[in-house]
Amino acid sequence: MNQDDLLKKWLNNTLSEAEETAFKQQSDYTINLDILESARYFKASDVSSVDDFNTFKQQYLERKSVAGNKRLWWSPIIKIAAVFVVALGIYFSFFYNNLVQVQTLASQKTTIELPDHSSVALNALSKLEFSKRKWKDQRLVNLDGEAFFSVSKGKTFSVLTTDGRVTVIGTKFNVKQRENYFEVTCFEGVVEVISNKIKRQLLSGETFKVLNGKLVQEKTTLQVPTWTEGKSVFDAAPYEEVIAELERQYNIDIEYQNLNTNRLFTGGFTHNNLENALISITKPMNLTYSINSSNLVILYEDNK
Repeated sequence: MNQDDLLKKWLNNTLSEAEETAFKQQSDYTINLDILESARYFKASDVSSVDDFNTFKQQYLERKSVAGNKRLWWSPIIKIAAVFVVALGIYFSFFYNNLVQVQTLASQKTTIELPDHSSVALNALSKLEFSKRKWKDQRLVNLDGEAFFSVSKGKTFSVLTTDGRVTVIGTKFNVKQRENYFEVTCFEGVVEVISNKIKRQLLSGETFKVLNGKLVQEKTTLQVPTWTEGKSVFDAAPYEEVIAELERQYNIDIEYQNLNTNRLFTGGFTHNNLENALISITKPMNLTYSINSSNLVILYEDNK
């Protein structure tokens, strides 16, 4: 068995005892372990590829080499970026100051494990950032987009967005921050939300929502956010937010003319069938659609 085959089986934890012994005898085994330890926060749902790992490894070794060369300490690129990986539609990077960033693309989701074993499910077109070095003293993440958090008990845990700050001890909650839209839902425990000088404490089953500057508080009977189960659901949401979410989940562009996108929509769509999703969001609004290319959809009034 060649080296790449052993590496692939090691990445997927399928080595036999004999193969594991052979793999551990390779000269770069310690380096491989070091790389996985550095990247252990990233959990892709699909199988890791050998090509991705080897690219990751090459950049990692270059970083180690550069770090030992004191003459290059001043380089802006070297000072900022240590490792950058693109795999399975997920961007994962970490930096010399131990700043970890994970970013999803359109139609992609991923799950991240934080240093305290808290977990974060990241929705499409979202970005999460945290400091590994400061984590023991400050459990703080920066979020742009939407994420579902399952937080281990410990020190105060905070999520910072451009629209507000969410603070908890140990709980399960969802934070959604999009353009002109900020929403926090508590699924377990207690959550404190501060947004635009408004401070609220949410109990399990309560939602805090700011839409175009207006505060709304709602109730939910859900146990987890629907997007983690492959479906987007809306309750009296502006139609423009529904369109934007469909674009994020299917990596498409939606165009329209003379549509009142401020109309409120109640309903939902699944993430695994574009035709069904389009029917779900257009029929209740007396609209129809055409798919002009693989990633362009036109919405218009249904005059039938």
